[in-house]
Amino acid sequence: QWATIRIEKGVKKPRPQMLKNSAANGIIERDETPMEKEIARLHQVDFEFSDIFYFCRKGFEAIVADEVTQRFSSEELVSWNLLTRTNVNFHYISLRLTVVWVIGVIVRYCFLLPLRFTLAAIGITSMIVGTTVVGQLPNSSVKNYLSEVVHLTCSRILVRALSGTIHYHNKENKPQKGGICVANHTSPIDAIILTNDGCYAMVGQVHGGLMGIIQRASVKACPHVWFERSEVKDRHLVTKRLQEHVADKNKLPILIFPEGTCINNTSVMMFKKGSFEIGATIYPVAIKYDPQFGDAFWNSSKYNIVSYLLRIMTSWAIVCNVWYLPPMVREEGEDAVQFANRVRSAIARQGGLTELPWDGGLKRAKVKDTYREEQQKNYSKMLVRNGSIG
Repeated sequence: QWATIRIEKGVKKPRPQMLKNSAANGIIERDETPMEKEIARLHQVDFEFSDIFYFCRKGFEAIVADEVTQRFSSEELVSWNLLTRTNVNFHYISLRLTVVWVIGVIVRYCFLLPLRFTLAAIGITSMIVGTTVVGQLPNSSVKNYLSEVVHLTCSRILVRALSGTIHYHNKENKPQKGGICVANHTSPIDAIILTNDGCYAMVGQVHGGLMGIIQRASVKACPHVWFERSEVKDRHLVTKRLQEHVADKNKLPILIFPEGTCINNTSVMMFKKGSFEIGATIYPVAIKYDPQFGDAFWNSSKYNIVSYLLRIMTSWAIVCNVWYLPPMVREEGEDAVQFANRVRSAIARQGGLTELPWDGGLKRAKVKDTYREEQQKNYSKMLVRNGSIG
């Protein structure tokens, strides 16, 4: 905060009030009036040509700063954390701040990075060797115990490699065997953050390279659920494999991130319904990172995994809160989509996140024609209902 105040004092021109509140409101001031109320207010008797202006204005707002795209860029910082600037570009830097920043670079890259890299190498090597050795043992309670010890130990070493400071809340609600743990998704390290406090069966696609080596080694010691690329597209096969896993009450709870992509930790987007169709008990978990010490969000469209890990390991620390929410089950008469939305709402409330109905797949894909047509139909229905169009 001192650094931010010092920077702002150096700016000759006063900053507009809108920019001061940019962290909360974006770059434009939106009118949050629902479409139905706006049309009812503008259109009292008959349809007028000016009624279309509301629809046009909403379109312009979406073009300038839609509520989806901004969720895939780093969260706006209220103050400078000596890592990067905030999204508001300052043009003045004092000599004292420059010296502090240079010292920070030396500390982060010359001292913290080598130490963290060493710890990460130890954690990954221990994971591969430990799970390979444990995987050779016959199935028994001893093997399960040793597998959990290996996973917990290696995960905790990896968290130390990130200088992770994690606060776990409501541990009495921790996921139990035979259930499914679902959480909001910000980063690939979400899994490490959770396995630092308990073991889970992971679900994902088979990879190559170092990740593939880790997957093949870990699945020997723990019943993770890995799918080939062709199998992932077979929704019925995925559902069947998951149902078989949760039917065995001795197996670890499955960890799933239903959003399917990383969001910048300011909101929760649409949950895919697949994991909510199985019929197992759902254990919701809310994860909220503190961006003041390091940005955990992975913008996969901008950074590859190597660049991302370098940014993470050269930040000051990874600080976050994890809340275990009470278990939830599908109610009578509730379909999978409604159940998914109810779980998502609970996670959003606990984590202080904005709840959005949009599919995270919009990160790389265009809006479906059906979404656009649905809005057009709703708009035309309101005009007919509130006016005299025949």
